[in-house]
Amino acid sequence: MHIVIIGTGITGASIARVLSIYEDIDIRIIDKEPDAGWGVSKANTGIIHPGHEDDPLKTPLRAKLCAKGNKIWRKWVKELDIPSKWPGELMLAFNGKDLREFDKYIEWGKKNNVEKMEIIDYGKLKSLENNVSPNAVGALWVPSAGQISPWEAVIALIENAVMNGVKTLFGTKVLDIVISNYKVIGVKTDKGFIEADIVINAAGLYADVVSSMAGLDFFTIHPRKGEYYVFDENSKPRVSRIIHPTPTPVTKGVYVVTTVDGSLMIGPSAKDLSPNMKEDTSTTFEGLEYVWTEAKKLVRELPSKTDIVKTFAGLRPEPSTGDFIIEAYDDPWGFINVAGIRSPGLTSAPAIAYYVVNELLINRLGLKMKNKKEWNPYRKRIRKITEMDPEELQRSIAEDYRYGKIVCTCRKVSEAEIIEAIKRIKEIGATPTLDGIKFRTLAMFGQCQGSFCRKEIANIISREMKLPLWNITIKGKGSEYVIGDIKMFFKSESHEA
Repeated sequence: MHIVIIGTGITGASIARVLSIYEDIDIRIIDKEPDAGWGVSKANTGIIHPGHEDDPLKTPLRAKLCAKGNKIWRKWVKELDIPSKWPGELMLAFNGKDLREFDKYIEWGKKNNVEKMEIIDYGKLKSLENNVSPNAVGALWVPSAGQISPWEAVIALIENAVMNGVKTLFGTKVLDIVISNYKVIGVKTDKGFIEADIVINAAGLYADVVSSMAGLDFFTIHPRKGEYYVFDENSKPRVSRIIHPTPTPVTKGVYVVTTVDGSLMIGPSAKDLSPNMKEDTSTTFEGLEYVWTEAKKLVRELPSKTDIVKTFAGLRPEPSTGDFIIEAYDDPWGFINVAGIRSPGLTSAPAIAYYVVNELLINRLGLKMKNKKEWNPYRKRIRKITEMDPEELQRSIAEDYRYGKIVCTCRKVSEAEIIEAIKRIKEIGATPTLDGIKFRTLAMFGQCQGSFCRKEIANIISREMKLPLWNITIKGKGSEYVIGDIKMFFKSESHEA
């Protein structure tokens, strides 16, 4: 049995990991990017939602799979050593209308099997979050909400899937779904033909394009842009809980959170773009001003704007159908859509993966799946010197002196961590890039955003990969990070005019 998954975002990576449990399946996961999770998955709040904000009648798949995903993540973060925390969520009310809305979310939450929801007054709200706005009159408290590092989650899933036999093809663009006699037989890519009995479309923003290749064009995906601020990890005040307003029919609103890495983050905005703007991750004055204004309403105080280290924008794949599209078909047999996975897609991803296997592959398509006798559910992340006690750090330096050589002073990242990241990128079949190192080590994430360490990291990649410095890229071909004699750059064989 040959299965091809299109897309290495959080959904595709989760499906790959669950499929790797079973024997006698050749699993290949394809992505047009040079590394895993560089689409929708890397740019979001990282919140593991409880599952009380989706109407089980209007969007039944989202409602069911979000609540299930929340529970599964608690096991997965332990198995895969993914940075996580479970601070709980406060949906703030500022007037009587907001308070009346809480009854609806409690009803939805009960239907979705969300536990321990509670409407609290300002006194308890203040005890749970000291930095909450004094204008709030109460909140809906849901302690099961959590947070993870979204890019670390994708990396962990792909690493674990690869160690369990999944093959990756990065930098590979899908050109067509090949069908014969109403059945899928493979995928045409810019790197050649890949045989497939089953094709799983988890292409994120481009899922509608891939679905149309299979003759299924009943939906469209448009991007919804969300813009964010990230503050320096030492900036204060922060928050100890996940804070957001009572949602509107359009958006869950701006959030104020402290990430698992310890930085205050505010956002996102919510601006719908046309379907042809799937690559527009630019930030805007209007979007960022909106985020700042809305976030100020939620807390007593934000840090100074001088503490902002980064602004960015992410895109969410909004489907024309409203709900997640997770379906298998008779025509063409073997094609599965996992499309329109917008928020809470990060939360839902593990439950989506099991749904695809159990409901679609086994029950719907009738495949016989047999567990491997040996399947390894565990993976360890890169050892960081910031997480070592003094004794462990001294032992590590004694074993490898490069643990004592700091490359990124803002985030205190050692050369040993950079080298380990390069090794792991190569092991999953991806191309080492500056962004690839950034997401695995947090180097270049600090106050200077790589102004001082990027050059040194590029030199390390160049040395370890035995490549000229001008071949090192920020995020793949077309983003070459050129340092030194510009004449040498233009004379190199890879950059002929």
